[in-house]
Amino acid sequence: MQAYIIETNTEAETKQLAYQLAQGLTPGDVLTLEGDLGAGKTTFTKGLGAGLGVQRVINSPTFTIVKEYMGDVPFYHMDAYRLEDSDEDIGFAEYFQQHGITVIEWAHFIADYLPADRLNIEITRIDDNRRQIKFQPTNAHFEKVCKELKA
Repeated sequence: MQAYIIETNTEAETKQLAYQLAQGLTPGDVLTLEGDLGAGKTTFTKGLGAGLGVQRVINSPTFTIVKEYMGDVPFYHMDAYRLEDSDEDIGFAEYFQQHGITVIEWAHFIADYLPADRLNIEITRIDDNRRQIKFQPTNAHFEKVCKELKA
């Protein structure tokens, strides 16, 4: 499927883009987030959570692996960075099969556990403020979401 690339010029624009993305998501959706340290993965996730009605402060779950938030639907924020070189399954499938939205930072570290149907997102830091955000859908649902986001 086609990739969709959108550039943002500020942190606020990155959050707004994620907020808009959240409007097209449905319970059970899984999103992967890749990008170097400081690329804006957690910033993007904050916007996504806001779009899903999460009222709590969202921060990186680096030391807890998974943080659960309640908004309009359950929102699961995972950070797989600490799972590099680990083959421990901490029950990923249980999260993916629930009726919430799951976002996974550093998802390539748990590639073997990821569902086939997901939206892959890669954030590239262009400079201090600008980001290139690449959306790669894996099914018709995410293709539609990306087309609407790009429009």
